[in-house]
Amino acid sequence: MSASALAPALLDALKALLGARVSTSESDRAQHGRDESSHPPRLPDAVCRPESTEEVAGIVKLCAAHRTPVVAYGAGSSLEGALIPLQGGVSIDLTGMNQILAVRPEDLDATVQAGVTRKQLNAHLRDTGLFFPIDPGADATIGGMAATRASGTNAVRYGTMRENVVSLTVVLADGRIIRTRSRAKKSSAGYDLTGIFVGSEGTLGIITEVTVRLYGIPEVIAAAICAFPTVEAAVDTVITTIQMGLPVSRMELLDDRAIEAVNGYSKLDLPVTPTLFFEFAGSAASVEEQAALVEEIARGEGATGWRRSTDPDERARLWQARHDFHWALRALRPGARGWGTDVCVPISALAEVIRETRKHCAQAPFFTAMVGHVGDGNFHLAMQIDRDNPDELAMASAINDRMVNLALKLGGTCTGEHGVGIGKMKFMRTEHGEAVDVMHLIKDALDPNGLFNPGKVLPPKAS
Repeated sequence: MSASALAPALLDALKALLGARVSTSESDRAQHGRDESSHPPRLPDAVCRPESTEEVAGIVKLCAAHRTPVVAYGAGSSLEGALIPLQGGVSIDLTGMNQILAVRPEDLDATVQAGVTRKQLNAHLRDTGLFFPIDPGADATIGGMAATRASGTNAVRYGTMRENVVSLTVVLADGRIIRTRSRAKKSSAGYDLTGIFVGSEGTLGIITEVTVRLYGIPEVIAAAICAFPTVEAAVDTVITTIQMGLPVSRMELLDDRAIEAVNGYSKLDLPVTPTLFFEFAGSAASVEEQAALVEEIARGEGATGWRRSTDPDERARLWQARHDFHWALRALRPGARGWGTDVCVPISALAEVIRETRKHCAQAPFFTAMVGHVGDGNFHLAMQIDRDNPDELAMASAINDRMVNLALKLGGTCTGEHGVGIGKMKFMRTEHGEAVDVMHLIKDALDPNGLFNPGKVLPPKAS
C-alpha cells in the first residue's frame, strides 16, 4: 500500500482547518479508495471529514491552491467506480454532514445536508405523514443519490432524483458557494443549474445540501407477486400495464436465476421461474381496483401463483429480498465480485434487449441473473466473476458491451441509474455524439483545472 503523497504544506493547512478530522492512515485511505463496483481500488492521499458547507469550501480552496484533486465520498455504495480517486488527492467524506436542516410539511419538501441517508430522512419524517420515495438498493446518502441521478424500485410512479431534487447548495472549484434555484414549485428564471449538477458525479462541484420533494404516505399499500412461464410474458404484462395507465408504484422483474439467489439468501420459497413483484398504493378502493386489473393482465400472459398482501411485515420481507439481490449473488460465489450492468430502454424495446442479453449469457461459465425496474425500461444483468481470471473478465466485458450497444441502437442509454463513473465512459460518445463536446465546455468552465473527480464521466476530448 502506497504512502500518502500529499504535499506537507497542504496537509498542514487541512489539519489547521479540520484538526483531527483529517486522516492519512492506511486503513482510512483504503476504505475511501473503493466502492461496490468491480473496478480496482485506488487510494486517496488523505481523507477529510467536514461538517459544514463552509468547511467543504475551505478544503476545496486549499486543494485548488495546491492543484490537488478532490473526490466527494458518501456511503461508498457506487456501482460504477465514481468514488475511486484515480489520481489520488483528497477524499471529502460527507457522512459527517448528516443534519436534517428543515422539513416543511405544507410545502412538501425538506432540506438536508448531503450526508443524510434516505433511511435516516424517512425515519425523521415518520410522524409527519410524509416520506421521501427514492429507494436505491443501498442506504445511500441523499447527496450521493443526487450526484448520480439515482432512482430505484418505485421510479415508475415517483420518478428519479432528477424529478425530486428541488434545489442544491454546491461548492464550486474555486470555493464559491452557490444555490442552484429557489424552492418555488416552478421557475422560468435562468438556466437549470440544478439539472446540470444532478448526475454530474462530483465532476462539476461538491453538493453539500439538497432540497427534495416529499409525498404523503398512501392510505393503503399492498404488495403482490406472481410467476410467469417466460421473461417475455412478464415483460408483456408490464407493457400492457403501462399502456393502460395504471398507477402502479413498483414493478420489479426477477428472472429464474435471480429468484434462485434470493430464495437461498432471504429464506424464501418462491417458484424458480421469472417473477414480477408489484406494489399498489392509494385508497382502499383504488388499490383493490389496480390489483384486480393487473392480476387479470398477468393471468392473460400465463401468470400463476398470484399473491397479494397489505401486511407491513410481509411487504417489508418481500422488498428487502429484492433489495438484497446484490448480496444474494455474492453469497453464491464467495470471493467473486459482481459486475452489475445498468441499461434503460424505451419500454417497447425492453423484451428484445432482455431476450438477446439472455442469449449472450447462455454459455457464460459464471453465474448470471437479471433484475429490473421494468416499469420504466431499466434492468440490471449481474455477473459473478473472478476478476483475476482474464477469460471470465473478457467474457463479462463482451456481454456488457453487446448489451449496451444494443440498448443504444434501440434508443436507450448506457446507464439508467448507476451513473457513468469509470465503466460507462467509453459509451458516452456513441450515446451523445457531439453533445459530449458541449459537456466538455461545461466541465472546462466550472472546473478549469480538472481537479473535481478527474477521469470520470467524460471520455477524452475529440482530437
